[in-house]
Amino acid sequence: MNLWEIVRHHRALLIAGIGMGLVGAAATLAQPWMLGQLIEAVSLDKSIVWPITFIALFFLADAAMSAGHTYVIGRAGESIVFDVRRILGGRLLRSQIPHFSRLKHGDVFSRTVSDTSIACLVIAQALAQMVTSVFMVVGGLILMARLDWRLLLATVGCLGLASGVALLLARQVRVAAMKNRENVGAFGSGLQRVLGALTTVKASRAEERETEELARLAERARRSGTRVTGFSSLLTPTMNVGTQLSLAVVISWGMARVATGAMPPADLTSFVMYLFYLVSPLVMLFMSISQTQQGRAAIQRVLELGSIPQEEEEPDEGIADRQTEETAAKSASAVRFEKVSFSYHVSTPVLRDVSFSLPRKGLTAIVGPSGAGKTTTFQLIERFLFPDSGTIHIGGRDITGLRLGELRSLVGYVEQDAPMMRGTIRENLTYANPSADVAEVARALRLASLDSFVDELPEGLDTDLGERGAGLSGGQRQRLAIARTLLQRPDVILLDEVTAHLDSDTEAALRDTMLEAARECAVLAIAHRLSTIVRADRIIVLEEGQVRAIGTHRDLVESDEVYRRLAHQQFDAEDALI
Repeated sequence: MNLWEIVRHHRALLIAGIGMGLVGAAATLAQPWMLGQLIEAVSLDKSIVWPITFIALFFLADAAMSAGHTYVIGRAGESIVFDVRRILGGRLLRSQIPHFSRLKHGDVFSRTVSDTSIACLVIAQALAQMVTSVFMVVGGLILMARLDWRLLLATVGCLGLASGVALLLARQVRVAAMKNRENVGAFGSGLQRVLGALTTVKASRAEERETEELARLAERARRSGTRVTGFSSLLTPTMNVGTQLSLAVVISWGMARVATGAMPPADLTSFVMYLFYLVSPLVMLFMSISQTQQGRAAIQRVLELGSIPQEEEEPDEGIADRQTEETAAKSASAVRFEKVSFSYHVSTPVLRDVSFSLPRKGLTAIVGPSGAGKTTTFQLIERFLFPDSGTIHIGGRDITGLRLGELRSLVGYVEQDAPMMRGTIRENLTYANPSADVAEVARALRLASLDSFVDELPEGLDTDLGERGAGLSGGQRQRLAIARTLLQRPDVILLDEVTAHLDSDTEAALRDTMLEAARECAVLAIAHRLSTIVRADRIIVLEEGQVRAIGTHRDLVESDEVYRRLAHQQFDAEDALI
């Protein structure tokens, strides 16, 4: 993500806003000069109509340009915030799962919501303020030099000392701000960690312990925030001391020069007014520098998040060019693994030379001990992960030669924890197929055995669900996730432990659902409860990342030791051959 490219898209607003600020600054700088002219006209008994008229016009121009500058720069800043959040949100949604899973989600939220606002508003407002403040300061110094260069040297000496101290403070503000943003992100991550497992916290009687941990994280954020406030609070007083010292020098020395006739009273009046007019832009300049230092910390965090690796939407063109030939050669298979190996870490392979194929219709199950690589197999099919070697085909086509959108339209995935989103049942049901009609929705509900449950709800499909599907039982969430996938009408359905939270009656109904779906497409199911898949057309046994055996339930009970052990653990010995 290129933040400065985004800013360039709004350069017209930024230039217009800065232009208004500069015109307003010029009108402000003209006011002391015209006031000197007014004093001189009075002292020489000349007409004061034109000096007063010009002073009034400059006041009005200053007010109008200041209002326009504030509005236009604010609008540019909000537009930049919108673009950054839109692009950053899109990049997070398209990020590679392994990289995203390593992030602290509370920190992601803090960077996306808070840091984007700070970064972009500072870019627009603080930088624009710096430009107009520099113009005011430089212009004021030039006009003061024309009035009396000796008094200007005294002024610059006093203000220069204060400015040097202010720059040192601004540097400390940036360091403290970076630490504060990190601490705020850590607090957000800690809060999300406990709120995401609130029932576990309560059941473990850990409320007090977690409250203390959150308080510790909040205290770290408070201390670093106080440090930022402390350094920032010294900026204005530092400049005020420099201004007050220079004012004392100018008035005392200037009055002495007026008394000796070396300086006209009108020039001294204009000089003092310019000195007063320098106070605000100088303070604003160093406040803008302080805000920019804080903004740099936020910008760095936003850019770090924006650099998260992205999924490759475009297919491998070389493979895509050969897809027609390969499709014809492997058209009998819905899914085909050819010597697929994968490891999260080089020293510990999860899958080793895995090969199997699924027919275009029918129910195939994957079983095996925990850690055998079953869920990893599903994630490889969805291209959440990438194999170290080997190829995976869907419908005879190498998945690396398919666009991600096309691949994931062919494959429906029901995860083990069946995640739901806040919203209505209808919104969750039609999430993968928003254009589904009434008949399709009714069919999916019937296949997932949810039709009678939804009919009994007062608001039916428009019933609101809470966070993560609150309001539904675990089994109801599973069935709603299956209905959502069935509504997608995929060629392949992946079911990851879908019966883990179901009672016996619901499991039996879901077995019938799986078999009915298997008449239309390929269904690949992971199951630890073998009762779910005893009627599967084929069962693949995985052990230590390798395919150990393939067959029906009865064949495997007779021929494979690992499957026989799993079966005997779950069934009575006399029922193992059901």
